Amino acid sequence: MSTKRRFIPNINIAFLIMPLVLLPLLGEWIVLHTAQSLFSQYREIFFVLDILYIVIARLALLDSALYVFSHSPHPTNATLIRIVMLYLEITVITIAYFAIMFYMFDVFSLFHLSAVFPPENFKSIHDHSFVTAFYISTVTFTTLGSGDWIPQTLNAMIAVSAEVILGVIQGGVFVAIIIYAHQNRPNPIHKEAL
Repeated sequence: MSTKRRFIPNINIAFLIMPLVLLPLLGEWIVLHTAQSLFSQYREIFFVLDILYIVIARLALLDSALYVFSHSPHPTNATLIRIVMLYLEITVITIAYFAIMFYMFDVFSLFHLSAVFPPENFKSIHDHSFVTAFYISTVTFTTLGSGDWIPQTLNAMIAVSAEVILGVIQGGVFVAIIIYAHQNRPNPIHKEAL
């Protein structure tokens, strides 16, 4: 039996590893505020690398989470709760990652608001650009697609496409794990018969 090495070897440390996905954005944030000319010069490259990184990191984390849970000896209610909590954490971190990325690259240059608002509402939206970026990221990841924010650049289109694909994949994997966990639960009737 071959043992394949995984990103997350143990369910107990899975919750601690997930937030580390955001670390590269911290480094990029520092570059943005300390070396603005460097950031501006390589802006497109940073953006594309951010997208590639989150796709690879997310697929590795989902693969590892799937492996950890599929090798749990007997899924219990506590295990199912941990599955739900882990996937909630993965969801929040992914939405936050894209929101931070949209915010750092100026959400209003990446997206165009197609809805009509009174001027005071638009000013409020413009004054809270991180909340706007978080909203766009949430609507995109959940594939809600309300259509009020439209990508204006090729990079924004690629980012939106990547986030939607990650959201759809995560939903499918989540359902598969829940079904797997329910199918492999010990049956109390069979236990008593033995």
